[in-house]
Amino acid sequence: MAICGVVLARPGEVALEGIDVAAPGPGEVLVRIEATGVCHSDLHVIEEDGWGHPLPVLLGHEGAGTVEAVGEADVEVHLHRGDRVVLGWKAACGKCPTCLRGDPRRCARPPAAPGRLFRKNGDELTPVLRTGTFATHTVVPTAAVVKVPPQLPPEQACLIGCAVATGVMSVLETARVWEGARVAVIGCGAVGLSVVQGARLAGASEIRAIDLDPRKLEQAKRFGATHTEPGPVDFVFDVVGRRETFAQALGLIRTGGTVVLIGLSPAGEKVEVELPKLFARRARLLVSHGGDHLPEEDFPRLAQWALEGKLDLASMVTRTAPLEAWSEALEAMKDGSVIRTVLTP
Repeated sequence: MAICGVVLARPGEVALEGIDVAAPGPGEVLVRIEATGVCHSDLHVIEEDGWGHPLPVLLGHEGAGTVEAVGEADVEVHLHRGDRVVLGWKAACGKCPTCLRGDPRRCARPPAAPGRLFRKNGDELTPVLRTGTFATHTVVPTAAVVKVPPQLPPEQACLIGCAVATGVMSVLETARVWEGARVAVIGCGAVGLSVVQGARLAGASEIRAIDLDPRKLEQAKRFGATHTEPGPVDFVFDVVGRRETFAQALGLIRTGGTVVLIGLSPAGEKVEVELPKLFARRARLLVSHGGDHLPEEDFPRLAQWALEGKLDLASMVTRTAPLEAWSEALEAMKDGSVIRTVLTP
């Protein structure tokens, strides 16, 4: 069986190469990857020379697949060979002060990635966000593996692992948008469209999609946007994370409004804020870390909403491609011609 993965070996050096995957140890799970979304965060890892991950790096973090083996554990494991699962990069540790005070969604110390992934020359690989899904197989902590209904196709299920959970839960959990609220979304890629869907699920009365690309505005309308021009709102979600978009977001909120920063900013990005104006507007600024989602709680309900037709995942998959097409998939994401390319190892 050929085992391979997309590896960032050194800054600017990315290639599909053979890898070795060791058997899972205690509290670990071996997963055969069936689908993995190509997310902007993986491009961010490449452009930021690992983005804090020690090189070499196994790319990918938005994955779904099937359990092939479960390592020994101190307690009974709820996973078994053959289970269809989605991998969650934001699993909570359950032991840090944040978790112990009952707030696992904001855990800042998720379970460490197992040291089970290697290049053929023996170099240990660091999986992106402890998952490493641009591969035929990966090993992850048990806490990062969540069962989902097998009726949900893997190319749709994988999107729950990042884009969908980040976007939808930024609305429902981070911002807690109320029914009837007016919402704006700046940046209508996969995460932005998930914010649009989250706002629709929350019962927002207005959902304003804002993007420089007319194609993305048309897509946003299909997912529930009611307007495609700026206007005063109660909540603005900045899915781009640039100086200009954050300034625009601050300019759109009504008195008492909330700005939610979702997008990953490049290193060194800064913005100036006029504090008296911020004070006068009683503005609230929030940072969404992946929508503050909790995989074990949120993935099953997101999957169920998809099966019930409340959440449209199928339309977010623009195309599927083999793992060998990873480079073309990144280029398609950069030029905006796809919502999501899903690789099928």
